[in-house]
Amino acid sequence: MQGFEYRNGTLHVEGVSLETLAQRHGTPLYVYSKGHLVSQFRALADAMAEVTPLICYSVKANSNGAVIRTFAGLGGGFDIVSGGELYRALRAGADPSRIVFAGVGKTVEEIRYALRKSILFFTVESEPEVQRISRCAVELGVKGRIAFRVNPDVDPKTHQYISTGKKENKFGLDIERTERAYAADARLPGIEVVGVHMHIGSQILTVDPFVAALDKVLPLCRLLRRQYASLRYLDIGGGIGIQYRPDQIPLLPRDFAAAVLPRLRGSGMSIVMEPGRYLVGNAGLLLCRVQYVKDNPLKRFVIVDAGMNDLIRPSLYQAYHEVMAVHQVPGTNFGDLVGPICESGDFIAADRELPSLKEGDLVAVMSAGAYGFAMASTYNSRPNPAEVMVDGAECTVIRTRGTVEDLVTREV
Repeated sequence: MQGFEYRNGTLHVEGVSLETLAQRHGTPLYVYSKGHLVSQFRALADAMAEVTPLICYSVKANSNGAVIRTFAGLGGGFDIVSGGELYRALRAGADPSRIVFAGVGKTVEEIRYALRKSILFFTVESEPEVQRISRCAVELGVKGRIAFRVNPDVDPKTHQYISTGKKENKFGLDIERTERAYAADARLPGIEVVGVHMHIGSQILTVDPFVAALDKVLPLCRLLRRQYASLRYLDIGGGIGIQYRPDQIPLLPRDFAAAVLPRLRGSGMSIVMEPGRYLVGNAGLLLCRVQYVKDNPLKRFVIVDAGMNDLIRPSLYQAYHEVMAVHQVPGTNFGDLVGPICESGDFIAADRELPSLKEGDLVAVMSAGAYGFAMASTYNSRPNPAEVMVDGAECTVIRTRGTVEDLVTREV
């Protein structure tokens, strides 16, 4: 992970030790490297420079305002999936004309909100959604710009919960149905057909699924452009995978670009991308402290103060996160790294060789910048962790730690 390294035996994020952050801000604590965010964005922009893409950060991956503001400052756009994410993006300084709105269940209120803010376009998942956008646009006296989401029926070879481009998934329309939908809905009042969208899944580590999807979608784009002069955007989604395991090979931007640019350069369309995990996944970690070490006849349980409510990916996806001792220790022990939640599924690492930890030691759970805090809850009435961002030697609290009072603020 760029931005994270051991110095004199202590793990640092950029110029600050995690020991110092734990002393200042407590644990559990989400820690982000601003330098990593910036370098990831620039690497992708540079690799794809030939087609000058609009890089729309996928806000669902990490919706903290400081993260959004960082990408807005780099000229990025934003991929949102709710009215709440639209509010977050605008609050953090996003340009609404660089925002695209995806999601299968947009409400009337969300559509009206986005139309009033004049976002770039809606990614449309069904014909009834276009009809709803049409009615809302007519009521407001504006145009609703749309791009149908095409489901190319390509297997991205990733976890079934984050595969979105297969025929059995709930997202988008198949290619034949998309043609019919454009023909029927382009004539609706208040609608402007501006693009085609695809997104086949997340954490994809080879270029093959992207190439297969483009080879199916690009002929459709050529056909539609002959029929609709307003069609000008091709949104190729996100899904570029990162390294979670030490032996895992990430999909590098240059390799992704080498595969897709030959296909995109002749499309005649403006390219939109929607990276999320690629930008933020390895920019963050979850810092926690060992509370107890418990042995039974089969294994060792290292119990920390962060649980599945703070990082649910291991329980939900059986996801792997590297576990590192903040102060380097010799040796390992076989066992589970678990939290304090009253669920057997409350684990961060199961049946693994873990650093030889003892009570009071600090532990860094790596690659937690994407779908970490964003999916956190207050289950078991546990307040949310704080979040901090490190920029060189400077550290800023970008979300204060939750309190027990927060848990009951809106209860009656």
